[in-house]
Amino acid sequence: MAVQDRRTALSTGLFGALMLLGAVVIIVDSMRLPDENSAMGPAVMPVMVAVLLGAVGIGLLVQAGIRLPGAARAELPGAWWRVVALVAVLLAFALLLPLAGYVLTAAGLFVGAALLLGAPRRWVLLAYGWALAAAVFLVFDRLIGLSLPSGPWGF
Repeated sequence: MAVQDRRTALSTGLFGALMLLGAVVIIVDSMRLPDENSAMGPAVMPVMVAVLLGAVGIGLLVQAGIRLPGAARAELPGAWWRVVALVAVLLAFALLLPLAGYVLTAAGLFVGAALLLGAPRRWVLLAYGWALAAAVFLVFDRLIGLSLPSGPWGF
């Protein structure tokens, strides 16, 4: 097993704890839904998602607990500017979404985040980002009927 740095182990544990907390919040909130006296009421699906979320959170906490004692301290060059840049990309997504539409902004978010996280092959990223955003738009907006911002081009 490769030696993992301390920050990665701590981040894994923190993310696992947040997932576990989210699972508890979802379960508590879903228990407040009205009971319809049917076999599958409105709380069934949120509880199932919460149980899976909690299981993954517990798994991440266990993994972090195992790896943390042997984790080495390592400095990642430029880590802080990448975090700031990722936040800027997310803010740009939120601000441009109503103006440019879902497909364009989601593709930009995908490409921006991937490049900041060190993904290679820039043109392939653009194609993947566009295809993923278009597929999500088609499924949610056209097939399911949940309207996503279409922007000036209709997509």
